[in-house]
Order: sequence, then C-alpha cells, then structure tokens
Amino acid sequence: MARRLGVTAALFVALLLAGAALRAAGEPTTDWSFNGTAIEACSCPMFCQCYFNAAPAAHHAGHEATHFCKANLAYKINKGNYGKVSLDGAKFWLVNDLGGDFSKGQMDWVIVYFDKATTKEQRQGIEVIFKKLFPVQWKSYETAEANIDRWEITKDGAIATMDGGKTAEVRLKRFQGITNDPVVIQNLKYWGAPRNDGFILMPNEVEAFRTGSKAFEFKGTNGFLITVDMNSKDAG
Repeated sequence: MARRLGVTAALFVALLLAGAALRAAGEPTTDWSFNGTAIEACSCPMFCQCYFNAAPAAHHAGHEATHFCKANLAYKINKGNYGKVSLDGAKFWLVNDLGGDFSKGQMDWVIVYFDKATTKEQRQGIEVIFKKLFPVQWKSYETAEANIDRWEITKDGAIATMDGGKTAEVRLKRFQGITNDPVVIQNLKYWGAPRNDGFILMPNEVEAFRTGSKAFEFKGTNGFLITVDMNSKDAG
C-alpha cells in the first residue's frame, strides 16, 4: 500500500492506530516469529502506486474510471513459529482488493487461503500473523482452504498456483536491468513488517483469481518478490 500517505504517511498512521486498537482489544499474547517470502502481483501498473499514495491506479472502462488494487499474494514461510507450533515451510495465499481509497486504513475485501497441508494449529498462528502483518480493517474478511500446489522462484521469474491455477495463479518474469542482477527497491515500508530485503521487481505475465463472484485476471501489471521478517515483540 506525494509519499505514500498509504503504507508510508497517512495510511501508515492508520496502520498504527488500527494496530493499537487490536492490542487494546486484548488479543492472545502467544510468542510468534515469521520470516516469509511472497510472490505478489496486483492490477496496478508497474510499480504499484499504492506504496506511495492513498489510492490505487485508475482503471478505465469507456468514459468511467474506477480505482482498485486487486492482488494475489502467495506466501511461503521460510522459518517461523506460533508458540510451540512450527510454521516452517507452511504456505498461505491472500486474494484481495484494497478498494478505491484506503487513507483511513480500511480496505475493501480479503480472502485468506490456507494450504490444505497446514494443520489447525498452524492456521491459527498464520491468521494471527496475517492480522499483524496487515493491521488494517477489511470491509469483508473471509478464510478458505486450497491446494497451493506450486510455489517456485528462479533467477528469471516465479510461479505460484492454487489448485493447478483453477482457483488462482501468479506468473512473474524478471525485469531486465542494466546488468543481469535483479532490479530491487530498497528502504520502502511493506505494510506492518519492520524488516524486508527489498522489492525484487518482476512484472506479471498473469495474475488471476478464478473462482466466485470476485474473480479477476490481469496481464502485464505489477509484480514483485519480497521477504519480510517480524515477530511478536515487533508487533507489541
């Protein structure tokens, strides 16, 4: 999500306020840690303006323009725990639309998909971490499960699929820089995570959600890889 009055200025303040409200509500204090990598893509042009503004890019249909950011975020946990429950290797997937104006920290909708291979205890931990990583309000919040059957990163791209692509799919292709090294944006805030290793820019060949009334598909729009790190002490 002028410098982003999103996950930088105004929205960052909204994130802090939302996080404080959640803490005041008395959430469980189980210790947890999370180091995870996301294969991520959205409907915005490259690079997603949501990281610098309080509204997504405009999409035109005829003479009408609407603002939205419809995204797929496929996560694999490199190393993590929720209390005594190991989260190492667990996968989860977010499908969402940030809506047209998120300056007050309220987004449109999100569906959190748990990989079918995850246990009940792992899902509980992932859901707690999700709410800390994305400390915002959603007009619509749902959970579901699917088979996250492909999650691959190579030097030249990345692929993630749910149910063989029937439910969702993301395919990224490396953006060519001056050299063959990745093009990386550093020192940019990623939601509620205090640490990340940079946004590795990889425009998508396709990013699609293919089930239900919220289905969408975009080609050639924003995409990147990112590894984030946070824990329960960071979240307060």
